[in-house]
Amino acid sequence: MAGKKYMSDIHLEDYTAQYETPLADSKTMIFETGRERFSLNGTWQYAIDQYDTCLRQKWFREIYKDAAGFTLPVDYSFDTWESISLPCSFNVKSERLFLYEGPMVFTKKFPYERKDGRREFLRIGAANYIVRVFLNGVYMGMHRGGSTPAFFDITDALKEENRIILVTDTTRRPEQVPTENTDWFNYGGVYRDIDIISVPDTHIKDFKICLVPDGEYDKIKVNITLSKPETLTGTIEIKELDVKENISIDKGFGETVILRKPKLWSPEEPKLYDIMLTAGRDVITDRVGFREIKVKGTDIYLNGRKLFLKGISCHEESAVNGKALSDEERRENITLAKEMGCNLMRLAHYPHHENTARLADELGMLLWEEIPVYWAIKFERKATYDDAENQLVELITRDYNRASVIIWSVGNENADTDERLKFMSSLALKAKELDETRLVSAACLIDGEKCMISDRLSEYLDVIGVNEYCGWYSPDFNMLPRLMENSHPDKPVIISEFGADANPDFKGAPDEKGTEDYQAYVYEKQVDVLGKTDYIKGMTPWIMYDFRCPRRTAFIQGYYNRKGLFTADKKYKKKAYYVLKRFYEGKF
Repeated sequence: MAGKKYMSDIHLEDYTAQYETPLADSKTMIFETGRERFSLNGTWQYAIDQYDTCLRQKWFREIYKDAAGFTLPVDYSFDTWESISLPCSFNVKSERLFLYEGPMVFTKKFPYERKDGRREFLRIGAANYIVRVFLNGVYMGMHRGGSTPAFFDITDALKEENRIILVTDTTRRPEQVPTENTDWFNYGGVYRDIDIISVPDTHIKDFKICLVPDGEYDKIKVNITLSKPETLTGTIEIKELDVKENISIDKGFGETVILRKPKLWSPEEPKLYDIMLTAGRDVITDRVGFREIKVKGTDIYLNGRKLFLKGISCHEESAVNGKALSDEERRENITLAKEMGCNLMRLAHYPHHENTARLADELGMLLWEEIPVYWAIKFERKATYDDAENQLVELITRDYNRASVIIWSVGNENADTDERLKFMSSLALKAKELDETRLVSAACLIDGEKCMISDRLSEYLDVIGVNEYCGWYSPDFNMLPRLMENSHPDKPVIISEFGADANPDFKGAPDEKGTEDYQAYVYEKQVDVLGKTDYIKGMTPWIMYDFRCPRRTAFIQGYYNRKGLFTADKKYKKKAYYVLKRFYEGKF
């Protein structure tokens, strides 16, 4: 029997079933800004665990002797493994790891001094795609979704000296969101900050603040949710607006409207206010702007003024750091977009780092934020919908207070089927339920047979996003003017993608695809037609800079999508960059 029990792990097929709960999701999130933090960034030991042996054999228990005292053989030695500095995208750290997809084990020892009457939450900013957490031999739970944060209450498992183990799995699976087929590189690992956040036992779980969207610009709405259904009085302070008001919190929830007329946030004047909120023993801070975004007919209004969204799409990727961008790189991206004349960045095709939105607040850049409901999703599968909705709720909860974010996008390039309509319309309705202060969109495909903008999902959107590649995947450029003439939307349209590949190292005739001249030609034709179409109220061409993609194997591509206006290192501007810059400079 002992032998059978010892060897049982090698015969266990459904070995992950015991690790599906508890689940870190939107319900386990806490408000994190202005919190006391203990960083776990830095040196970790790691090992490729291709066969998931850590989970199968329960390495986290660290049992080296059996009941009789005999030393057992084990398949790991945590403290002699290779080291890596987290957060990072492990693929760019060595040639051996570059194309690896699958389970990886990270471990670290750390001291921690607990304080009485406080709860301790582990926050993992992002880990692709699944992460499972073990602390001092105890399984703490798992999180799905490679681009949104995970929170775990680790209070009862913490000791003075600790070992933490993170098991990540970047395997592409057809039931996930995104699914197994995408158009970007599948970077793995823990690539955003890892912290322990310390809060009072009863703490502010969520805090939302916004301008009441009634066109008056003189009322600030505040919502507070506590971790427990307690009744108490909170206080909000905005010193610059001479605000210090009490908020009645009943059974854990409080709401108030403050009569003040703040200076409005805009890309030209990104005004921010320091906020402090107190509830019981808990104190949080945030830095927020106030603005109103609305749609009337086919027009978009920011703070009551018509707005044309001069945008660019952007992946979260660095030639050096993969998805683990530094704040300097994020700031550089926003600065380069502003220099091109942009007032909007589409953060494709998944939630980017929260600091991107904070920097956009500071620097004055509007944002379109998106969840990866992207290509061949299993729309009929309830668990897949639950995954997508959770990622949407986590994103909205995380970035609700960011004035720069004006659009939630519920997906990209999915065929108009009944299953997809039910799936994505439900996401759109969820976004509207959670947030009345922003617009909801999706990047839709055109009806190629009728050559028109026609998607049943449009009924549920505030702004219709349209991806079209006239002059590239649709070689006949004359399709674009026909498309514009045949379409009669009753809502504003943003051309969320157009473009063409261009490799500066490829020299050919100006009309030859893959050259800079041809890319510039496509941009000239596009902006000429789109700029004359009255219902087009913005564009986010594809894409700001070249990025890695395994599906791109043509000689001009070399495993990169080359539709960037910059090369991957952002040091060279292609000719189409100047075409778009001229168009935006002349567009008001």
